[in-house]
Formats: sequence, C-alpha cells, structure tokens
Amino acid sequence: MTQNAAEKVKPYTEEGSKKEQVAQMFDNISGRYDLLNHVLSLNIDKLWRKKAVRLLKPYKPSIILDVATGTGDFAVELMSLKPSTIKGIDISAGMLEVGKVKMKKRSLDSTIELKLGDAENIDFPDNHFEAVTVAFGVRNFENLKAGLHEIKRVLKPNYAVAILEFSKPRVFPMKQLYNFYFKAILPSIGKLISKDHRAYTYLPESVKAFPEGDAFISILNEVGFKNIKEYRLTFGIATIYMAEK
Repeated sequence: MTQNAAEKVKPYTEEGSKKEQVAQMFDNISGRYDLLNHVLSLNIDKLWRKKAVRLLKPYKPSIILDVATGTGDFAVELMSLKPSTIKGIDISAGMLEVGKVKMKKRSLDSTIELKLGDAENIDFPDNHFEAVTVAFGVRNFENLKAGLHEIKRVLKPNYAVAILEFSKPRVFPMKQLYNFYFKAILPSIGKLISKDHRAYTYLPESVKAFPEGDAFISILNEVGFKNIKEYRLTFGIATIYMAEK
C-alpha cells in the first residue's frame, strides 16, 4: 500500500480531516482504551513494548519523547531506561486525561509529562531528544512523511527512533487467522465494550492500508534516517522499526 492510501483511511466520514477524526475517535474510546487494548491483543502488546525498550537501551537515552502516547503505556515502559525526562504528546485530550491519572497513581508524574501535541508539528526544538518512540501511532498520521520529518528534526544526531506498528502476517495459517480475527472478531468485541463501532472497523482498515515492511523502510530512507532495521514480532502481527538520525 502507498503512503497516500493510508492517509485516505479515516475513522468516520470522507469529509473532515483525518487528524480531527482520529482525535475524536480516541476521545470517544479513551475510557475503555486500556482494557480493550490488552484484551484484543491478549496482552502481547506489553511484550512488544518491552522489546522496543530493550532495543533502545544501548543508546542510554536520558530525554525521551513518546509520540501518539495515548494513555502513556509506552512512556511507563520507558521508565526502565532510567531517563531524566519523558515527554508524551497526543492529539486526543481524552486519552491524555486517562494517562495523567495513571501517572499520578504510579507516582510517575514528576518524570513523565503528558500534553496535547501534534506529531506533524512537534512543539520542541531541533536536536532535543535522545530517543523518540511511537507505538501504534504512525498509521494514524494525516501526513506520514511530515510526521517522520518532525520526529527526525527533534531527535539528536546518532540517536534512534523506535516505531512499533501493526503489520500483516505473510504465511499460512497465521495470515488467514489474523485476517479473520481482524475482520470478524475484533470489531465485534470493540463495539461491545467501547460503544464506538467505527473505532474498531477503522483499525483493520488502517492496518491494511499502512505501507509496512520494505515500503515503510523506503519512506524512512527518503526522510533521511540511517541504519534502519525491522524486527517482525509474533508471526508478523507487529513490527518494530529502529532508525537513527
């Protein structure tokens, strides 16, 4: 799939910007998002985040940015790197409110700061962070290249971005099982728990349209990242992309 195809997939209607609709969708499901995320992924998403954090460990990052932070699960996992500061940005105020309560309960709010922010217009100076992370967020960017350029801009030279994103299994029988789960099971459970039917039909649509694997690596190259590596996880259900500035 092309970058352009992914950008055209929107949660609700053809009219209105993808960015506004994605923010609205996550506001709608924010109260049940954590529960749904772990139920629908059978908690495997926690293992994927741990793997991404291990890949960042050699860089010893102290100042970290988590883009599309949502309720802050990746930010919490990043605490194992013992950073001095983690900034989390997201376009959904609803998700951030849930995240702020989570940080306070865990006494992490002095290290992790969550705030409204747009991945395509990051409100931090050039060469500021020693790591940038994005979990299940890049496929929601309205303009994928613009978001990746911004991530590269705020990252210090020779440091890395870790992007965790859904991908598609390629071999039998995982490919068939995955397609059935995503098309039949996931939307039904999502609708039942979140009361927002479109949120969980948008998910498989956005994953299908996302330019994964070599196509995404090619875009990272185009944006100017170097030493790009991909790590396919759990039969190819998700992929971590590591890239340096």
